[in-house]
Formats: sequence, C-alpha cells, structure tokens
Amino acid sequence: MSKQAQKIVLATGNAGKAKEFAQMLGAQFEIVLQTELDLIPAEETGTTFLENAMLKARYAAEQSGLPAIADDSGLEVDALNGAPGVYSARYAGDNATDADNNARLLRELDGVNDANRTARFRCVIVFVNSADDPQPLIADGAWEGRIASVASGDGGFGYDPLFIDTADEQGRTSAQLSPAEKNARSHRGQAVQALCAQLKL
Repeated sequence: MSKQAQKIVLATGNAGKAKEFAQMLGAQFEIVLQTELDLIPAEETGTTFLENAMLKARYAAEQSGLPAIADDSGLEVDALNGAPGVYSARYAGDNATDADNNARLLRELDGVNDANRTARFRCVIVFVNSADDPQPLIADGAWEGRIASVASGDGGFGYDPLFIDTADEQGRTSAQLSPAEKNARSHRGQAVQALCAQLKL
C-alpha cells in the first residue's frame, strides 16, 4: 500500500462488499470497515437507495472523523413490482441470512416463467469528506438480468446465486463469475467506476 493511501471508512460490516470495493478502488485508499472501528451502523430509514446511502455515509463520517463511503444496493424484480428493493438485505426478516432471502425470493416467483423473471441489481454510492460535507459525491449503476429457478455457484454473496447476467452467453449466475468478471459488469462495479471518475482516480 502506498504511503499516500487515504484512510476511509466503508459504512458496512459486509466483508464481501468490502473486498469488492478494495479490488475496484485500488491502492489509493485504505478501506476500513465500520465494524473494525466498532461503529454503530446507521438506521436505514430511507425509502430509496440514495437516501439510505447518504444516511450511512454521513453517520459513519460523523462517528469516525474520517471520510466515508456508503452504498445502498439491492435487487429489483419486475414481477414483484420492484421488490425486494431497499429491503433486499432483510427480505425474509431483520436477521435473515442470504439463504433465507434467496428462499423467499424463489417462493415469491414460484410459477413465474423465465420470460417474466427479469430483474436488475441497482447500486447507489455516496462519498463524503466529512459528516456535513455540502457536496457529497453520488454515483450509481444498474445490472440487468433475470432470476434463476435454482441457485448456482458459490462465489459472491446475497442474491448472486440466483441472478443470471442478461449479457452472459453461457447463462451463468453472478455467483459463477470470477471476481474480475463480476466487477467489470456489476451494478457496484459501474457505480465505483463512476465514483472514481468523480474522484479523478
């Protein structure tokens, strides 16, 4: 890591998400999880991805005194009117595991044919230099796909084993892609690239 690396707090306790950010942001930043700093997570009371990302970024910056990055992301399934959306992480309940959420999604889509299982991952990232930063940087991305009828692959996290990339000729799920492939295509990858452009990295 270079001496010039800027320490920033990532407003999540999700190690998988942190790994993806570290891979994409490179050596310019030293990323510290909010859980490593024993910070209390912000209450996600927003009704949109942007509101939640902003809440989390400002709260983490306020508690840590460091610049902060937060993302809010989720899965929007057309046949479910955009659900689970902002509730993706807690679709099956407040303490739901990835397996619980995936099981509920499959139940909700039981009987829906392939053509109507279209969906997308959406991500909004917010970067603030301080808790009261008047000009936060905002970036977003979307990844189109469809929901498989059975889970496949053991990579990634969340809904990755059920999300088939529309553009993948082999019909693989996100959990079957290599980290480099996923980062190049994903909603988070797109949003991080947009953020890097704003940061002039």
